[in-house]
Formats: sequence, structure tokens, C-alpha cells
Amino acid sequence: QVQLVESGGGLVHAGDSLRLSCAISGPLRDMYSMGWFRQAPGKERELVAALSYGGSSTYYADSVKGRYTISRDDAKSTLYLQMNSLKPEDTAVYFCAASHSVDIITRRSAYAYWGQGTQVTVSS
Repeated sequence: QVQLVESGGGLVHAGDSLRLSCAISGPLRDMYSMGWFRQAPGKERELVAALSYGGSSTYYADSVKGRYTISRDDAKSTLYLQMNSLKPEDTAVYFCAASHSVDIITRRSAYAYWGQGTQVTVSS
């Protein structure tokens, strides 16, 4: 049984940084590319960053490009999202997700496993 557990969210001020972590457990052989999604109240869940299997390719939404960095430490079985220069519009619940694809995928429906989410709130 694959499990993803996010942590690291919180309340910060605009301009601050946060690092989210996603602890991965279960049969890792069935997981390949991974991503971070976010969902603000009343909005669709959107992909903000993704990482291919092996880490050779990354994807970032335009709204976070240059501010967010996705990375994975296989030795620690953990996916990270470093978020810098946070803005109030970054406020959302952040979810990590894993797919069965080797390459990066952007379709939400293609991600097979999801964490429970962690709240990030950025005050102005």
C-alpha cells in the first residue's frame, strides 16, 4: 500500500520561505514521476511542480517558476517543495502525488496516489 504524507505547511508572511516534505512509503517500484498540486478555496486543484523519474526533468507552473523548486531524496524516500518569495495568492492546501509514468505528466487524473494535503497560508 503506497502512502504519501505531507508536512511543513504553516502560516507565513509574504516574502517568506517554506519547505514542504512528502514522506513516501510502500512499494516504490510502482511509483515514478511525482508532483505537487495545490487547491485554493473555490478553485480547481492545479499542478504547480512535477519531477520525472530519476529527476532529469522538471515542470513548474508559470505562477511559481523561479520561486519554487521540486526535488526528491530517494535515500530518505522524501519529495520536497522549496517555496521562496511566497505571495498571498500562494495560499492553498498543497498535495503531493505520484504516478506510474516515467515522464512528467500534467493531467491530474493520471496521478494514482495522493497525500492528505498540508495547508499553506501566506499573509500580506
